[in-house]
Amino acid sequence: MSDKEGGASEGGLNVTLTLRLLMHGKEVGSIIGKKGETVKKMREESGARINISEGSSPERIVTITGPTEGIFKAFSMIAEKFEEDITAAMTNSTVTSHPPVTLRLVFPGSQCGSLIGKGGSKIKEIRETTGAQVQVAGDMLPESTERAVTISGTPQAITQCVRHICSVILESPPKGATIPYRPKTMPGAGHLVFQQQQQQQQHASQAFTIQGQYAFPHQDLTKLHQLAMQHIPLPSLGQSNPTFPGMDASVPTSSQELAIPNDFIGSIIGRQGSKINEIRQVSGAHIKIASATDGSPMRQVTIIGSPTSISVAHYLINVRLLSVVTDLGAL
Repeated sequence: MSDKEGGASEGGLNVTLTLRLLMHGKEVGSIIGKKGETVKKMREESGARINISEGSSPERIVTITGPTEGIFKAFSMIAEKFEEDITAAMTNSTVTSHPPVTLRLVFPGSQCGSLIGKGGSKIKEIRETTGAQVQVAGDMLPESTERAVTISGTPQAITQCVRHICSVILESPPKGATIPYRPKTMPGAGHLVFQQQQQQQQHASQAFTIQGQYAFPHQDLTKLHQLAMQHIPLPSLGQSNPTFPGMDASVPTSSQELAIPNDFIGSIIGRQGSKINEIRQVSGAHIKIASATDGSPMRQVTIIGSPTSISVAHYLINVRLLSVVTDLGAL
């Protein structure tokens, strides 16, 4: 932590910050609580202003504003609430490994270079110091100049990570004008609609919307699992498929790394590689799973492809992880 951040922590500096989080519907519902009681308690105990964007979008922006200590308290409470949700979801599960809490922050792209550091030195330092996993998206969020920064770990590690991130952004203000990311309420730019033909089911098709770099559809868990668990072959999106204009071979490729607990890798791979091959086929992305490292509870997964391909692959991987945690469907 820098001197500047240390001063803010001890009340020596009255620094007011605004941080933005990207959440899907289920997360937002958890934060709000029954009759708004949870978010009211968070506001009162942290002293921070917590505002949630309006709309029926699959994604919502949660804005947290206040003095640095208030920000850290609010993040701590949010992370602890998500930890409670994970524990509750695992109550009747056979999974032994506890998945980490994950938060997605949004920052101006011009600040992300400082967050990564020369040759990745700063982000490596933050990971090693806090014990949290930190991933900076390679691409801007749709129609904006902002990038998603995903942090995962224990609530304590996440809060420490946010302290370090705040220290960096205080010392590296954004350059130029920032076009903020605004989630869309209707399918359009930055969206991809899956139409899954279900000949053996009552409904002819089911539409799923993916928005931006990281997102979940605003449907219930059953519908989420229909996409990931469906035994009818999913349509291959392929390259330059006219139905999916986002999947264009001419789009520059990038990569994204995920850290997945060892206990969950099997559900991503599937029997004889069936699930990972399906995810590769549907998304059009190349997916590499690193070999197990001695003593490490995590496995590195690298997704390579166009921004849309990466978003689709990340989404499908998340659905598989969600299915394990909630113990729905056969693996």
